[in-house]
Amino acid sequence: MRTVIMGAGAMGGLFGALLTRSGEDVWLVTKRKEHFEKISESGITLEEKGISYQIDVKITLDAGSIGKADLVLYFVKTYQTEKAVSDSLTLEKDDTVFLSLQNGIGNDDVICNKIDRKKVLLGITNHGATLLGPGHVRHAGWGETYIGELDGRITERANQVARMFKKAGIETAVSDRIYDLIWEKLFINVGINALTALTGFKNGELLDHPETVEMMESLVSEAIEVAKAKGIKIHGDPIEKVKKVAEATRENRSSMGQDFDYHRQTEIDSINGAIVKEAKALGIDVPYNRAITNLVKVIEKRFIKA
Repeated sequence: MRTVIMGAGAMGGLFGALLTRSGEDVWLVTKRKEHFEKISESGITLEEKGISYQIDVKITLDAGSIGKADLVLYFVKTYQTEKAVSDSLTLEKDDTVFLSLQNGIGNDDVICNKIDRKKVLLGITNHGATLLGPGHVRHAGWGETYIGELDGRITERANQVARMFKKAGIETAVSDRIYDLIWEKLFINVGINALTALTGFKNGELLDHPETVEMMESLVSEAIEVAKAKGIKIHGDPIEKVKKVAEATRENRSSMGQDFDYHRQTEIDSINGAIVKEAKALGIDVPYNRAITNLVKVIEKRFIKA
C-alpha cells in the first residue's frame, strides 16, 4: 500500500518512520525546505525508549512527483488542511483513501469540500511525538489509534489500514463511532495543549501543580457540557482520561507547546476555540476556554510581529 503523508513534523515524521521501518512504501510531503534537506540527506532520527534509530524515509516538496497513492494521510496543522488537500489531489486514483489523524474538529468538512466523502476516513491517535529538530523525532507517548468511516460502517479498507498500522507497531482499531471518539480526543487536547503552551510544561508536569490541575478540570468540564448539548455520546470519565493521557505522555511536549517553542501559529481555533464557537451557538458560557483561547491568540500576535 503506497502511503503518502502530508506533513513531516513530529507526528508525520513519527508515522512515516514507523511505517517505513515495517517495510511499507511511504512518502513524506513537506513545504519546509529544512525538513526536506535533512531527511533527504540522512533520513529520520527516531528516539524511542532510549534507543536511537536512523530510518531512511522518502520525502519530497512536491506531491505531484510521487505518482498515485493508495492512502493519503494528513498530519498537517488544521489551518493548513485546505492547502494540503489541494496539493494531494494529484495523488488521487479511483480507490485512494484519504485519512485525517489531525487534532481538533472540522477537518472532515475541509477535506470533503474537495474530495468525495465516500473516500474519506477520520481517526485519532494517542501517540505523542516531540520534534527535536528537522528530521529528529522523539517518540514520547504511546496509546491507541482509532479510525473509522464517516457513516459508521466497518469496511475492509479501514481494516486494511488498521492492519498496516498494527504491523508498524501502531495499535489501531476500527470504530463505528469515530465522531464520538474525535470529541473524546478533543477533550484531551482541550485539557493539555494550551496549558502546556502557556506554562512551558511538558504534558505530565501539568499534574504536578494544583493550579494547572484545576485549570485542566475546568477546561474539560466546559467541553463536556458542550458535547452533551450536541448529543455526543460520552463513555467513562473524560477528566480522568485526560489525566491518564497526561501521565502516559509525561515526557512529551504537546504539539501546541512545540508551536509556542518555535513561535509558530497554533491550532487553538480548532481546539479550545472550537469549544468557544460551539458553545456560543448553543448559548452556553465557557469562560475558561474563552480566556485560554484569547491568551493563546494574543501571544500568537506577538510571534507574527516578531
